[in-house]
Amino acid sequence: MSAGKEAEPHGLVIVYTGDGKGKTTAALGMLFRAAGYRIPSLMVQFMKGRMHSGEREAALEFDGRITIVPMGEGFTWETKDVARDRLVAQQAFAYARTEALSGGYGIVVFDEINIALRYNYIDVDQVLSFLDERPRGQHVVLTGRNAPEALIERADLVTEMKMIKHPFEKGIMAQKGVDF
Repeated sequence: MSAGKEAEPHGLVIVYTGDGKGKTTAALGMLFRAAGYRIPSLMVQFMKGRMHSGEREAALEFDGRITIVPMGEGFTWETKDVARDRLVAQQAFAYARTEALSGGYGIVVFDEINIALRYNYIDVDQVLSFLDERPRGQHVVLTGRNAPEALIERADLVTEMKMIKHPFEKGIMAQKGVDF
């Protein structure tokens, strides 16, 4: 490689998992960094609903370089309608896949997809197939607890967030600007 010339990007598969806080935040940090280089990015939120969030407000400040689309209906581990939850997750995956394959994004985040995978709302083979067909050079970030082993094996980078201590244990509830 000659001086001053960048290598062609190798699209990475990145997994942020574990029971600790910070998986989505780590992915957002990547998006904000990419925005500084004018790299367009997309985050599709598989579990988070349309309630107000600081990250979506902040994304508006980046002139369309960061797009965040909430497609979930909230966390569903105590679901009343598994068929509906699966349908919503499948719709989110179809949207994220179509948008990613459009080639319009350098980074695509599938936020909390690991939860959808854990509850079999999406099949891991669907995700692995998408990873094989995505545009060359596109980075894909998959977040959420309990990443399946097949994703961990396929990933280029895996970071496990481990909870040591959490303010909730002291009765301190989620706070604006820190947790949402």
